[in-house]
Amino acid sequence: MPAKTIVIFSTKGGVGKTFIAANLAVALSKDEGKKICLMDLDLAAAGDMSRMLDLKPQKALIDLIYLLKKYPQQFKKYDFLTHSPALDIDFLAGALRPQQAPHLETEKIKEAIGLLVKDYDYIVLDAGKSFNEAFVSILNQANLILLVVTPDILSIYQTKWILDTLQSLHFPLAMIKIVLNRAESVSGISWQEVTVSLPVDIIARIPSEGKAVGDAVNRRVPVVLDNPKSKVALAIKKFAHSLGENEALFLHDLDLGKINIAEAVVEKTGEFWQKEGLAEAPVEPEIVEDTDEILTLKRRIHKRLIEELNLKRLDLKVFSDENKTKELKERAAVMVTNFLAEVAGSFISAPQMRKKLVKEILDEALGLGPLEDLLADPDITDIMVNNKDEVYVERHGKIELTSKKFISNEQVKTIIERIIAPIGRRIDESVPMVDARLKDGSRVNAIIPPLSLTGPALTIRKFRKERFKVEELIELRTLNRKMADFIHACVLCRKNIIVSGGTGSGKTSTLNILSAFIPENERIITIEDAAELKLDQIHWIRLESRPPNIEGKGALSIRDLFRNTLRMRPDRIIIGECRGIESLDMLQAMNTGHDGSMTTIHANSTQDVLSRLDSMILMSGIELPIRAIREMIASAVDIIVHTARLSDGSRKIIQVSELAGMKDELHIELKDIFVFKQTGLDENHNVLGDFHATGYIPSFFEEIKIKGITLPEDIFKNSL
Repeated sequence: MPAKTIVIFSTKGGVGKTFIAANLAVALSKDEGKKICLMDLDLAAAGDMSRMLDLKPQKALIDLIYLLKKYPQQFKKYDFLTHSPALDIDFLAGALRPQQAPHLETEKIKEAIGLLVKDYDYIVLDAGKSFNEAFVSILNQANLILLVVTPDILSIYQTKWILDTLQSLHFPLAMIKIVLNRAESVSGISWQEVTVSLPVDIIARIPSEGKAVGDAVNRRVPVVLDNPKSKVALAIKKFAHSLGENEALFLHDLDLGKINIAEAVVEKTGEFWQKEGLAEAPVEPEIVEDTDEILTLKRRIHKRLIEELNLKRLDLKVFSDENKTKELKERAAVMVTNFLAEVAGSFISAPQMRKKLVKEILDEALGLGPLEDLLADPDITDIMVNNKDEVYVERHGKIELTSKKFISNEQVKTIIERIIAPIGRRIDESVPMVDARLKDGSRVNAIIPPLSLTGPALTIRKFRKERFKVEELIELRTLNRKMADFIHACVLCRKNIIVSGGTGSGKTSTLNILSAFIPENERIITIEDAAELKLDQIHWIRLESRPPNIEGKGALSIRDLFRNTLRMRPDRIIIGECRGIESLDMLQAMNTGHDGSMTTIHANSTQDVLSRLDSMILMSGIELPIRAIREMIASAVDIIVHTARLSDGSRKIIQVSELAGMKDELHIELKDIFVFKQTGLDENHNVLGDFHATGYIPSFFEEIKIKGITLPEDIFKNSL
């Protein structure tokens, strides 16, 4: 008698389909004394079953079909089977690598399985989770179809859809049975409710026993052998025995002929969701833009989730603990899924849309709402929230309005609080603006009413996960090789450097590049308002200023930290940005032995840097004559590196200048060493131009050579 072919299937991942197929095959062999061939035709997860059973197949069904087609005379089917004495089964993989899957000739599957049925009692076949031509070819060989279901609403809905589609393809319900996995899950739907929901019988209920299953999978041994007395093993053995006892379960001589599976599935998908009280599945299920109806739905579910989880009273510091956050999100995901399932009769359509809605609601309730996708987009450098309805981004140097929206202005404020709470910051009417950072280092500024008249405003300067290397900036034409070599030499020669530029011009990225040139054996201390700098050196201490607490006390400014830094024996001091009186402290430190220091400053040109330093020192209330301030600047600062964002969005170093001492009693002499000259725009409005040396040789060039730093003099040759 030919083998009975059992096909195991589920469109939902993570239900335990592969686990059940493998253990059922071993139980039929070991406990029921049957001759078994186990086939893994889950082509999207090629290799999972063989790894679970510690098998190392050398050939697969795809090889069998190829040889059968090309060299039928040389064909020996046993060359393609992997026999496991320990499991007492033969194993055949569909493919050894996922990339082989598209080359599997589906019309030959029937012929290949037909060669095996004479030699076995049962063929147990894992059919994967995709409706395609290969799947129909497999089903045509089935005597029994087992759908693996877990006791949750999504699995039940998808199983209903499978049954509806299989019936449309003329597979009789009599040959389809349900295997309910994790049947005793505490948070799951009862098996009685599952029975009522599905029009086919539950043939087996496999209990949830995570430790036994996890141990067996990790040891690569079937649980029916690894822990034969466990509840899950006993249930699978009982199931295997019932299959051997009940011949009526198996339907023979089924042949459905050729079916256009793609058309059938698309047609039945629309019919099914309409029948379930849901709209027809769209061809493109992605929600491009939130409609008023979807926003209303999200608000309803969001409000309900907040009430169920009591999120308003939740300690925001839970979001700084990854494990607690993960646990909270898992609980919330189950709740949102169930809430959405209750909206039957609404306008939710395909599973992809429901999945996207669940993600968006979870992001808004527990994450950063619409910002999550924007933060994940590597092309976006800045995110600007003007209010709940206006979210702009900068992409490739250009600002654009997105379709993202928040549920309410209150939700924007909640997300601001969620960002700042883990780092001890606060925002309210008494402190209506704040600087902070995200976990990845992205810089955040927030301002709320009454200062912001349009609603809470949030600006995020994204932190690049991988720091720019100087070679990358040369490729991006931010600077050229000669400029990079000169700046490198300045850092090694311990010259004091200021990086200047406008907002978003690349000052911090340039400062990161400069810091990379500092030798490993030096002690570096960085001081910032919001920590952004990322250094590779081991001997690096990071200091961050602190705002006042709720009583208005406890503030520590950059100036306070700077003064303390001088007692910490630094080799290099790097200030993220000079904005006020700390500029005077920085200049004094540069003048008293702390050479090689660096900072950034907002300015429109290298000449403006001098004016800005004057202004910051004078506005701090220090009564110094302008001549003394200028002399201090000229003596302290060696090099200014000026950055700019050009009209096409590109960022470049457009000036590298030396402070060459006092020109007269009141004026500092600035000498450009390198400049960028723009020559025009191309047809795409990209900036045309090049970097040039001015011909000026820095006054400290001899010092560079004396210190043994290699720097050819011809890099300064005039190219203007």
